[in-house]
Amino acid sequence: MTSFADKVIGFYHLFCDRVPKNIPSVDPRPRVVNPWCSNGQVMVAKVTANGDIKASVDRAIALLGHLGQAIGRGDRVLVKPNFNSPDPYPGSTDLVFLRAVLELLLEAGAIITIGESSGGIWRPTRKVFRKLGVFELVRHLDVKLVAFDDKCDDWVKIKIDGDYLSAVTMPRSAYEADKIVYLPCMKTHAFSRFTGALKLAVGFMHPGERRALHARHLEQKVAEISLCWQPDLIIMDGRKTFVSGGPSKGQLAEPGLVLVSGDLVAIDVEAMKILLSYKAKNKLMANPWQSPQIITALKHGLGVESEHYIVVE
Repeated sequence: MTSFADKVIGFYHLFCDRVPKNIPSVDPRPRVVNPWCSNGQVMVAKVTANGDIKASVDRAIALLGHLGQAIGRGDRVLVKPNFNSPDPYPGSTDLVFLRAVLELLLEAGAIITIGESSGGIWRPTRKVFRKLGVFELVRHLDVKLVAFDDKCDDWVKIKIDGDYLSAVTMPRSAYEADKIVYLPCMKTHAFSRFTGALKLAVGFMHPGERRALHARHLEQKVAEISLCWQPDLIIMDGRKTFVSGGPSKGQLAEPGLVLVSGDLVAIDVEAMKILLSYKAKNKLMANPWQSPQIITALKHGLGVESEHYIVVE
């Protein structure tokens, strides 16, 4: 249970975190070329997860090709999980799932940093790490763990010229990484309808800028954050999900799936189709392609166009 002191600290961060002054301005990272296509079509791997989650993730990647197509030996890889709050999986990334992915990346020769910044009322992020047991995990695997909100001078302002966002303040550690791997959960969201690969990028945004996201056009702004960069690999945990409510609590379902892709739009659309197969009260659009997040992402060329992807399973 969250203590009164934790609540006070959280609300302080929610309302008082400010973007530092004199942050250097930079251009977006170069657009990522998706290495996983078949006959010109984007692929999304979908596998039923068995008891061995590492084997399930490995099998899903193998359906697309091999990990070396995206991650090379010696690559400095920023891994972005979902630790927005200290709520248990699927409110947050499952540590068993995270460990499985990290082990696969380490076996590929990657140099790994896990990075995250939690939501306002749960910050500082290190408190979330402690409550979820993340510190113990990284000690066992000898990988680096960064709470983006720890430092006030380790940021860059990326000029994106979106329709709703002109620039976004993002962590230098992610901006300068060789490769970026997203590990989104798959679930509905009370405010943005859905949270998956596109929504995961909000955790990069400087906390002092995030308050304004919810004022107007939340879903469009969420998508425009990905103009800063796109992930090289997306591994989505759909073994458990919220089919209503979310992101921290909701109506639980267990699709038992793992999805892998290099395309932000395709994997989110496929995930929404899975959620729509359940009878639940939520804000999902009946046609995922009509979701404001997806419409905005497509407008900016951030993913595959309508139905131009294939599912391999």
